[in-house]
Amino acid sequence: MDFTTGIANLTRTNLTVCHPNASVCEGASCVASQENVNALLSIVLSIVLTILLALVMFSMGCNVEIQKFIGHIKRPWGILIGFLCQFGIMPLTGFLLSLIFGILPVQAVVVIIMGCCPGGSSSNVLAYWVDGDMDLSVSMTTCSTLLALGMMPLCLYIYTKMWVDSGSIVIPFDSLGISLVALVIPVSFGIYVNHKWPQKAKIILKVGSIAGAVLIVLVAVVGGLLYQSAWIIDPKLWVIGLLYPIAGYVLGFFLARIAGLPWYRCRTVALETGMQNSQLCSTIVQLSFSPEELNVVFTFPLLYSIFQLAFAAILLGVYFAYRKCQRKNDKNLPEDKDNKTQSESSSPKTNEAFQPDS
Repeated sequence: MDFTTGIANLTRTNLTVCHPNASVCEGASCVASQENVNALLSIVLSIVLTILLALVMFSMGCNVEIQKFIGHIKRPWGILIGFLCQFGIMPLTGFLLSLIFGILPVQAVVVIIMGCCPGGSSSNVLAYWVDGDMDLSVSMTTCSTLLALGMMPLCLYIYTKMWVDSGSIVIPFDSLGISLVALVIPVSFGIYVNHKWPQKAKIILKVGSIAGAVLIVLVAVVGGLLYQSAWIIDPKLWVIGLLYPIAGYVLGFFLARIAGLPWYRCRTVALETGMQNSQLCSTIVQLSFSPEELNVVFTFPLLYSIFQLAFAAILLGVYFAYRKCQRKNDKNLPEDKDNKTQSESSSPKTNEAFQPDS
């Protein structure tokens, strides 16, 4: 081997030597390894999710009127029923579904977290469309958001004890608690802003609704890139994602009715029970679990979100059909309509639409 050939081989060897954490694509072209890219994307996703969710929770606080909220606190029967549904029925239902279908412990934890998440702004919008009690809906969402700070860790401690004691999983209570504390702050600040500057709060509320939609899309797209194996979804999770919101809507409605609430408030409690804040669940899961665990649980909040919206749309269609038939009956029976108008004059108006039934 002559001197020129030796120099050429040495140069070629040096050019193809890359950083230990890089992978060689072609010749001397070095790029970061897939693991490093995913780690960076995961950090970016966590930061962006936290910021967007803080904006969503801030806007939700901007929807709360302090005087009406205090009024419901002074007459807390409806809120107490909602509390029992939110932190009693939903976590228990998630626990039972996890046992029945025999899913992984980490998947069961996410199912229970989903059940402990409060209703988001979507439940308030749907309560308006079904002529529910808007004040009760917003008050329930606010109370469950604030109470989730203590109730979500408590429910996880109670329902996951069998898996924790067996060493199957470790619950990240520290990161979970930090996430929940960080979310209470923007809600409280939003309530203050609505009290001081109600007109600006309405603008913020619209921005928050857009941020919520962006958040769902971002979770689906970026999460799909980061945790590609998570999209190979266990059929058991599909079934749980299908049954879980149905159980929330049905059990919430019947428990409210058994408690003696009027029909319009039963509809409100049902929506607040079955309609969970999937954006909150996705953010908590992203911030609390390792990439390996996220590969088997990341898609469940998205599944729940899809099914809860689908069934809410069905319920909304059924209610609109019911109202349409009722209007036809009122036209055919004018004397009944007069009697109904007279009786409704003594009933409190809610949402200036469908009047409450006793």
